[in-house]
Amino acid sequence: MFGGQQPILVLSQNTKRESGRKVQLENIQAGKAIADVIRTCLGPQAMLKMLMDPMGGIVMTNDGNAILREITVQHPAAKSMIEIARTQDEEVGDGTTSVIVLAGEMLAAAEPFLQQQIHPTVIIRAYREALEDIVNHLQSDLSVQLDVKDKAKMADVVKACVGTKFIGKWSDMAVKIALDAVETVTLNENGRLEVDIKRYAKVEKIPGGAIEDSCVLRGVMLNKDVTHPKMRRYIENPRIVLLDCSLEYKKGESQTNVEIIGEQDFTRMLQIEEEFVQRVCADIIAVKPDLVFTEKGVSDLAQHYLLKAGITAIRRLRKTDNLRIARACGATIVNRTEELTEKDVGTGAGLFEIKKIGDEYFTFVTQCKEPKACTILLRGASKDILNETERNLQDALHVARNLVLEPRLVAGGGAVEMAASQLLTRKQVKGPYTAVAHALEIIPRTLAQNCGANTIRALTALRAKHASHTGAGVCAWGIDGESGEIVDMNEKNIWEPLAVKLQTYKTAVETAILLLRIDDIVSGSKKRGGNEPTNPAAMAQGHE
Repeated sequence: MFGGQQPILVLSQNTKRESGRKVQLENIQAGKAIADVIRTCLGPQAMLKMLMDPMGGIVMTNDGNAILREITVQHPAAKSMIEIARTQDEEVGDGTTSVIVLAGEMLAAAEPFLQQQIHPTVIIRAYREALEDIVNHLQSDLSVQLDVKDKAKMADVVKACVGTKFIGKWSDMAVKIALDAVETVTLNENGRLEVDIKRYAKVEKIPGGAIEDSCVLRGVMLNKDVTHPKMRRYIENPRIVLLDCSLEYKKGESQTNVEIIGEQDFTRMLQIEEEFVQRVCADIIAVKPDLVFTEKGVSDLAQHYLLKAGITAIRRLRKTDNLRIARACGATIVNRTEELTEKDVGTGAGLFEIKKIGDEYFTFVTQCKEPKACTILLRGASKDILNETERNLQDALHVARNLVLEPRLVAGGGAVEMAASQLLTRKQVKGPYTAVAHALEIIPRTLAQNCGANTIRALTALRAKHASHTGAGVCAWGIDGESGEIVDMNEKNIWEPLAVKLQTYKTAVETAILLLRIDDIVSGSKKRGGNEPTNPAAMAQGHE
């Protein structure tokens, strides 16, 4: 009897293994499908995707993250692929397309081994080992040090990033904007380096004009006008006060009841309110500012007092804008007017003016002496062009930031992938380890494909170049994304930041590992109403 039961146990284990393999192969297919969508968006000859969002708006882009953000997918493995593009974008800001293409290829490389009944943990172990070797090589012999003070070299690296994007045509302008903005917001305090692009380098998009009119302002621009039409709209060397409180009388938080017995009480109440506003304005006028910014409202009475004193007031600023003005002109944001002192007044700005661009008024606080915040003013023909330009510029800003924080470079154009692939192949480890080496070749192959070159011939020639390289230094032969020919990246000056490449490889390999680890997908279905049995076995018995 015992012997009769044994085969059933073995059968169930086999079935389990088969179902696990089926799920893994499905995951691989999902990953490959996502990678195929993105593949044509790699390199200088990249195609754009036009996406319709649910609201009927359109997005035109070749940024991997922006495309995948708009795509709706059902498969859980595909969702995790989309997630890695977002991670890459948040961490290093560039390489979102590469990371998806590479992760898809890493998964595809594992497929034959799974079909040969090799256990996923064996594949995972080989992948881990390969990743460690790649990271070690990248940090030592495949990368070169960059001098941050060498502006020309920095510009070349940012230009290589911008070259694959929509604003590649205006690459010189984009590079200048990115480097200027990053240089402005870089803060070095006691050896601690901080480059906060998100908070202190604001991109303002104004439709109209040409893309060439875009620039970095040495200061801040806001979409605001003065509160009173008679206030000054052009002040040189303004004294600036920043407030976080309202210049109005205090209102009750909720409904407030006041009982008035005599009619003089009502007059007195109004008088107290006026006196309060007058006192607040007197506190401000005492420090002799020319310009007052507040995050809250300014009452008509306060406007009157400030106008009489020759002070321009601008109200309802965003918190982030207020912080940027504080960094740009050296003022301190004050919460209560009684606490205003001379040292809270900002005197770092050279010019305050209000200009009308299109049909809106914009406030400019510019010509700052040592601004630690800036505004990037983008002009362009339409909203779609401006949105795409902003996305591209964010990538360029992140690349410039990565260079300041970690000044090491690797060769671009698929050269570093090919060099890493050769190093892994030379170790002569059979099996999945070599598969990683072949998977890395997808980047140069895709670059060649996207510009219509003969892929097989180009890759064979490139492989031969790297295999025969014996001299010292980095072998920097790669694919020219414009023509598909093999060129030396030292001559073409195409370099990429090491931080971007490291993040790309780590994310791609670890995602492949994660998806290979999954052997079953279970969906948590909702419980049915009433006292129906939700257990399939119980349901089956019930039907009998």
